[in-house]
Parts: sequence; C-alpha cells; structure tokens
Amino acid sequence: MPVQTSDQRWAAQAAAGDESAFRELYRLHVRPVYWIAHGILGSPADAEDVTQETFVTAWRKLPDLELRGESILPWLATICRFQAANRLRQRLRDRAHTTEAVDDTLPSTISVEEQVITAAMAARIAAEVGTMSDLDREIFRLCAAEGYAYQAAADELGVSHAIVRNRLSRVRTRLRGAVKEASDA
Repeated sequence: MPVQTSDQRWAAQAAAGDESAFRELYRLHVRPVYWIAHGILGSPADAEDVTQETFVTAWRKLPDLELRGESILPWLATICRFQAANRLRQRLRDRAHTTEAVDDTLPSTISVEEQVITAAMAARIAAEVGTMSDLDREIFRLCAAEGYAYQAAADELGVSHAIVRNRLSRVRTRLRGAVKEASDA
C-alpha cells in the first residue's frame, strides 16, 4: 500500500468534514496562496480577500477532489488564480462604472485624424479576424475579448490548453502584424 503524503492525508480527512485537518492544510499553504494572489493583484488587501475566498471555495469543493499528486498546492493555486481573475474583472467593471459617471481622462477636443486612424485600425483588425478559422476566432473571442483563462477557454471549446495557448499566440502575432501594417500605411 503506497504511503500517503501529509497533504493527501489532510485532504482526505478534510473532505470527510474534519475541520482540524482543513486548518492544517490552511496553515501549510496560506502563505504560497497569498503570494500567488498578491502577484496577480498587486494589492495586499485584495490578496488577503482572494486568499480567504480560495480557501472557502476549497472547503466547499474538497469532497469532490481526487488529489492526483502529492501536494494540494497546485489545486489551491488554480482556485486562487480563478478568484484573482474574478477580482480583476470586478475591478474593471467598477472602473468602467466610475468612468461612465465622470471621465476626466477624455480630451476636451477630439482629433478627426485620430478618429480616422482608429477606425481604419479597427476595420483592419476586424478584417483580419474575419479571415481566421472558426476555432481561432472563438479562441480570440474567449481569451482576448472576454478574458477567459487558457484552461477555461480550452474546456469551453473542447480542446487542450496547449492548443488554446499556441493558437492564441499565433493570432496575436498575426494581429500585431496587421496593426503594424495599418499604422505604417
């Protein structure tokens, strides 16, 4: 019979409802989870909130967890990244609502030339996206427009993480070339 690691043992006990086992997992992994959140969010207060949200979510999901490796940290890190991404999206929504009310960053005059260049650039990008395969367009829409993480987009599309990552990299390179082409013109 294989020997269980402490994470495997604590996770199994916590999944069965043992709060002291979950406290032990928390004690062992709270710092790395906090630093992952802090690295993504850059704010100690938000990192603390996301760390707590990560462990609340983990407690809820532990009964369904099948820990494949020796450490539970990769699973916690994944939950943390999703929670941090949600926090970033919330920040953007909050910022959008705030700037809708009063936006001091808008110039008092609008350059017609700049509008024409921006419209031409948008048309060039739209034309380039229109020539892509259905899968590339969907990957671009999910990851670039809607902010999906690679794995979430892969799950949505029924493809691997690597396919999403590689195709999105090619799409971005292609669009950079189209933007450079349009700006040089």
